[in-house]
Amino acid sequence: MSEAAAIQAITMPKWGLAMEEGKVSAWMAEEGAAIDSGEEILEIETTKITNVFESPVAGTLRRRVVAEGETVPVGALLGVAAAADTPEDAIEAFIADFQANFVVEASDAAEAPEPEMITVARRQLRHLRMGPEQGPAVILVHGFGGDIESWLFNQPVLAESHRVYALELPGHGGAEKSVEGLDVATLAMLLADYMDAAETGPAHLVGLSLGGGIVLKLALDQPERVTALSLLAPAGFGPELNMDFIEGFIAAERRKEIKGLLGQLFADPELVSRDMVDKVQKFKRLDGVKPSLRGLADSVFPGGHQALVMKDQLASLAMPVQVIWGDADAILPPAQSEGMPDNVRLRILEQIGHMPHMEAAGEVNRLIADFGD
Repeated sequence: MSEAAAIQAITMPKWGLAMEEGKVSAWMAEEGAAIDSGEEILEIETTKITNVFESPVAGTLRRRVVAEGETVPVGALLGVAAAADTPEDAIEAFIADFQANFVVEASDAAEAPEPEMITVARRQLRHLRMGPEQGPAVILVHGFGGDIESWLFNQPVLAESHRVYALELPGHGGAEKSVEGLDVATLAMLLADYMDAAETGPAHLVGLSLGGGIVLKLALDQPERVTALSLLAPAGFGPELNMDFIEGFIAAERRKEIKGLLGQLFADPELVSRDMVDKVQKFKRLDGVKPSLRGLADSVFPGGHQALVMKDQLASLAMPVQVIWGDADAILPPAQSEGMPDNVRLRILEQIGHMPHMEAAGEVNRLIADFGD
């Protein structure tokens, strides 16, 4: 193998279809350090969030090409990995050749799939479909106060090999704001109606928080619709929750309030970006949002507790089931994951909060991608 062939490029990733550039917030590996594939080596800031970047290669980090604080386009050279004994002139020649031939790709935002409205049981919901026409189906269901963008680090990655559908629940995102008569059980029925309307067929259901409780309820009631179940920091495992967060989210209007609340979702509050705060503030200003959130909270969290607890029914499920939970979750107690039956695969992520699919996107995507296929 030639020296050049043994040198590996580490480039700026593309997180979400709209990402065009990223800023290197911090390097987590020094030049000369041995790195493994999947090891966290960088923190990268986008307009959406700051996230860790896992090395796609293994070797010795020979160069950190982009300095901390510098912003570069997607695909730009961030660093170089090679064997420790690779000559310096070969490293320099590799970098020079990469930089001389690097071309910023034209934005594919105009070609990216757009969210669409869909009529489901006489309700107007919004969803986003990505991926090939054929292949296994994955359906993503967000939590309380979430929307399609909750999955920006996950849906494009999973769509490389799956048909992936992200659904917005009533009262959220671009879906209708009426939530009258809705609780976890009726939302599970609505999800089944959505699967019929979107013609998804049986699918791997992935639910976050409240969405986790919804997909679990559907799996219990209509198991023939579910090929696998991935529950991320799920509701439905115990009565307790951080109701102060729910009440605060419903009431918050000012940027400072919203930023503080969003910070509770992450182990590292610094991950909350300006764009994230702006998006939530814009959503909260839509007509009907506040009463919708109030009504839904009163239904699914009456008296400040989860209305439906289904943990003791997990053992009855025949499809593959996994639970993924951050040990620093401040919204739903990670202790609710204790005592899982043998048919459930449990993964506790260290130093991760209530949004594991964002804080540990790479690991969560890997856990979901081939599960149950």
